[in-house]
Amino acid sequence: MAKAGKADAGADEMVNICRNRRATHDYEILDRIECGMVLVGTEVKSLRDGHASLDDAYARIDGDEVWLVGAEIPEYPFGNRLNHKPKRTRKLLLHRREIDKFAGKAAQRGFTLIPLQMYFKGGVAKIEIAVGKGKQAHDKRESLKKADARREIDRAMSAKRKR
Repeated sequence: MAKAGKADAGADEMVNICRNRRATHDYEILDRIECGMVLVGTEVKSLRDGHASLDDAYARIDGDEVWLVGAEIPEYPFGNRLNHKPKRTRKLLLHRREIDKFAGKAAQRGFTLIPLQMYFKGGVAKIEIAVGKGKQAHDKRESLKKADARREIDRAMSAKRKR
């Protein structure tokens, strides 16, 4: 994980904290959106140190709000008794029209909201979530075959350019 330090002071600079690498393997990504998170102080300090995990995390829509469930932000080592719980449910910040758009898609059978990556953008912690449909085993194998073929083509093209 890249360490998120003072480099995130730029307005448009994006400093990656963590990615959900299994998401693109396990799900077909249909639509993405960036949203903010409601965090406490020790969570932000832990994120600035580059500590977080989106493994087994998902987003859930409850009424008019979107919640991030299962994401782990470890306790800040220098925090005191007011330190946060690492796997607590966190509220995501979206506009009403964005929630309505995603709620309609995620409510369909077989679709879910998946967090893809967490990052700092302009000094503010953001998370990218997506609507995804679970892939079956044969779809995963097909995706791997396409990626291998693409890699072979790129190798052949780069070898040809070196001549």
